[in-house]
Amino acid sequence: MSFSANGGVLSAPPRIYFVNPLLLQGIDSWREVFDHAADIGFDHVLTAPFFDRGGEGSIFISRDFDRLDPELQLGSAVEDGVGRLAEAGRKSGVALMMDVMLDGKARDPQAGFRPVDPRRSPLDPAEPLTEMGAERQSQLLAEWIERLRRLSGLGLSGYRVLGIDRAAPALFKSLISAVREKTEAQFLAWTPGTDFAVRGGIEGAGFNGCFSSMAWWDFDERWFIDEHRVQQPLGWQVAFPEPPFARRIAHGTESREILERRAVRALRLAASLGGGLMVPMGFEYGAATPLDPTHGTRSGLRGLRHDLAFDLSSEIRLANTEIARTDHTHASSLRLIRNANGPVSAVLQSEVQDLRSADNVRFILLNRDLRRSAPAPVTALREAAFGFLPTAADGAALRLRAGETRVIEGKAPAPITSRPALEIGQATASPRLAIENIEPRVDDGRFPVKRVVGDIVTVEADIFADGHDPIAAVLLWRPLDAMTDWNETEMHLIENDRWRAEFLLERTGRYEFAVEAWKNLFAIFRYELTKKNDARLDLKLELQEGLNLVRSAAAQASTALGAELKTLADRLERATDTERTAILLDPRTSELMNEADRRPFRLRSAASAVDAERKAAAFASWYQIFPRSQSGDPDRHGTFDDVIARLPAIRDMGFDVLYFPPIHPIGSTNRKGRNNSLKAGPDDPGSPYAIGSEEGGHDAIHPELGEFEDFRRLVETAGRHGLEIALDLAIQASPDHPWLKEHPGWFDWRPDGTIKYAENPPKKYEDIVNVDFYTKDAVPSLWVELRDIVQLWVDQGVKLFRVDNPHTKPFPFWEWLIGDIRARHPDVVFLSEAFTKPKVMYRLAKIGFSQSYTYFTWRNAKWELEQYMRELTETDAKDFFRPHFFVNTHDINPDFLQNAPRPAFLIRAALAATLSGLWGVYNGFELCEGRPDAKRKEYADSEKYEIRAWDYDRPGNIVAEIRMLNRIRNENTALHSHLGLTLLNAWNDNILFFEKASKARDNVLLIAISLDPHNFQQSDVELPLWHWSLGDGGALDAEDLVGGHRFKWTGKRQNVSLNPEILPFAIWRVRAAEA
Repeated sequence: MSFSANGGVLSAPPRIYFVNPLLLQGIDSWREVFDHAADIGFDHVLTAPFFDRGGEGSIFISRDFDRLDPELQLGSAVEDGVGRLAEAGRKSGVALMMDVMLDGKARDPQAGFRPVDPRRSPLDPAEPLTEMGAERQSQLLAEWIERLRRLSGLGLSGYRVLGIDRAAPALFKSLISAVREKTEAQFLAWTPGTDFAVRGGIEGAGFNGCFSSMAWWDFDERWFIDEHRVQQPLGWQVAFPEPPFARRIAHGTESREILERRAVRALRLAASLGGGLMVPMGFEYGAATPLDPTHGTRSGLRGLRHDLAFDLSSEIRLANTEIARTDHTHASSLRLIRNANGPVSAVLQSEVQDLRSADNVRFILLNRDLRRSAPAPVTALREAAFGFLPTAADGAALRLRAGETRVIEGKAPAPITSRPALEIGQATASPRLAIENIEPRVDDGRFPVKRVVGDIVTVEADIFADGHDPIAAVLLWRPLDAMTDWNETEMHLIENDRWRAEFLLERTGRYEFAVEAWKNLFAIFRYELTKKNDARLDLKLELQEGLNLVRSAAAQASTALGAELKTLADRLERATDTERTAILLDPRTSELMNEADRRPFRLRSAASAVDAERKAAAFASWYQIFPRSQSGDPDRHGTFDDVIARLPAIRDMGFDVLYFPPIHPIGSTNRKGRNNSLKAGPDDPGSPYAIGSEEGGHDAIHPELGEFEDFRRLVETAGRHGLEIALDLAIQASPDHPWLKEHPGWFDWRPDGTIKYAENPPKKYEDIVNVDFYTKDAVPSLWVELRDIVQLWVDQGVKLFRVDNPHTKPFPFWEWLIGDIRARHPDVVFLSEAFTKPKVMYRLAKIGFSQSYTYFTWRNAKWELEQYMRELTETDAKDFFRPHFFVNTHDINPDFLQNAPRPAFLIRAALAATLSGLWGVYNGFELCEGRPDAKRKEYADSEKYEIRAWDYDRPGNIVAEIRMLNRIRNENTALHSHLGLTLLNAWNDNILFFEKASKARDNVLLIAISLDPHNFQQSDVELPLWHWSLGDGGALDAEDLVGGHRFKWTGKRQNVSLNPEILPFAIWRVRAAEA
């Protein structure tokens, strides 16, 4: 048995099967109950009172406590019947308990025969203790002491005491202590429904335990946790899935499956959270009819089984086994873990109040939803008891079935021990200073920061030391070809231990910089001397210390500096105290001592790199053509001389870069026909990206374009026109490329002797095959071959390369190739054409690509543009990623421009030209060409597959507007970078309003662009007067860079209007108005 003999708490949580005696008849039916209770794991059977009711009244209101109710057919004398019942229970392995209600006696002998009063509960007393006088209570107490002693002697092991709120705690204490003088009876207080104050009052009355109100809990309210805490001093808190003589869980109109699921959930929760378990008879069979204290069928278990809805015997047996097996403590602590995002409730149970002292915890999880599964609140569980949650219960695996209750055991993990990070010798030699959060840096210095020659690099760092002593810091910097001598610039404290210095990028190529700091002993001395002198303290000792510092510096300094310091020391020696103080605080003394400073406790950061690139890496206007389409005749292949004839017109539009797709021989195998058809006609030129034929590969020129001499003449002529040639580097081959015969080991061949054609989903390139960078034969010969090809074209005067799909080639290859080329030619620039995942695009920029195509092509709405520009200008990407805003490409006909009106092309041109220092146009954009192909992704009659003849004087073109935009770009340094952007308020989602400013804010533009190519748009806008430290009523002088007129804006709030039929954008150069 689980009862202890010391009158204290029960030695183990009781497992109680509750019986309504009115359902039983004769000793055999009781034996069946005892056997059944023992079989499903109970060690106690608790019965409602079995005394004579004198009729059909409530079983809790007794007429004669010396006689048994005749309907039970256990005999008339209590002595005989109770003894037989207790003995039968012992034989089955269970102890018999009984309900006790001290005021449960009828008022008169005929009370039991009165009709039931519907206004009173059958559980209410006939004459409540609260209505009795002291003498009557005393008499009643004596009767019950004698009665319980007698019943305990007959074999009853304990009692559930009802009505604890109807008498003073002292009465119960007297009762229990008196009964225990003669017996080991145990007492459980029925606490549900009573005030917390009542429960607190019975502490010390001698009860061995009480009952939990969990059956009424909604799994969310806090009162249940509070009740558990209040009742802890009372011992075990026995829980039950449903209360006796109340509404059954299985009562209702829901399906049998739902009702059973609710019953199982309640059972498991009671077994998990309670200190013991009580189950009313019939619960295990899904009984829907409540136990009735006034009436019983006397059909016993047989009748309950006959009406069986479901059978939870196995579940109950399992729950009791777990209770008996688990090492419980009645003093456990409960904590509710709230979850506002789902139906799973959680309770944390531990042996102690303070989890820091706990060895084990239990998580009791309950899915309130009886129809759907749900995830556990893993984050809330971790926060409630981090370190206890087992790994197996983590993440997606922790999902509860509909209505499931699950218990997860958590054990306090052993702390991780290790060897000290620093041995004593290392610690004593470690620096006393700290240098942290150096900016600019890319991935903690793994990759270089990108800047342009002529930029001033501002370096900041957090620098501090222990204590309050002054420190000194310098910025060290040098070009990479000067690997010995560092240039040094003093750093200055800004605030909060943040220091700053700058250096100028004077040459193209790579620089490196570092931060160095140390404790300046003389500065420390001077700081303390100043404070003490201001406080008028005695400085005799301090003055001697100052003299000693000067003499020590003189002894260690160079000859000239040492001589000057020795003279200074001699002056100090002869001076009076007042004169010494003045000399030691003199700025010239600080200069000399700083020059002689040996920099004790010196700390230098690791070096970080900066790539100083030429201006075209950050600011350029690109124009793309297909050279073969420059003849003006669709039946004649264009030449480099035809391109030369086009140079003046291209330069006249304001472009400074002319970009060609591949200019190499084109293969004939699987050649593409017009509009990307799989069958080419005899005159179809094929795609220039199917590189390689018997005429050569990447190191050759398509014979119909010209020879190398013609190409060099083109490069030179373009240069005289202010244009630079950019070439496409496409690492791929047609099946006719010489590489397949000369270097078959560079390819991944299939078992049937074929090579898989190239794909860049959703696009397929049947006329192209790819090399494999990591075959045995390809390492390193393929890598070197590709480097030599780039070098070949560099030797022809090409310094700009647009790289096709670099994200499909290895990162290490690009880092090596670009680094190798730029080590000898720092002015070479690589543009990445990688429309792929953002992190891949960023990685390519980090490893060497100077520019990158972007998602600008697909950003049309205001919120999309603003969000993307914030990413490019405000995140870490700003130090290494330069966006190149192409308005269109030969591969991409943007949705916004397909069959679009003329203003749509002006809108995209204005956005690209003003938001980024780099913008590009593919031939035809200036003519408002927007006819889509059948798939509405590329252009109809694409130049990739045929020779086109363009009418460059097509009516409705926007050549003049592009010329104007490029002129404005060249004249305003604010537009030479994507940085310096401030997005401003325009209360119209069809108008983008922003400021572009140079770093020094000596050139500031305000720009408004309509995003609607069809309709007139206007909006109130907010001028950024605060950038000039002006109030809301301040004024700006403005110059309209499109119309040419000047005016003054007064006040923060203004209105702009944009008519797409005239011009869908406006650009103003502004400055603070002169007084």
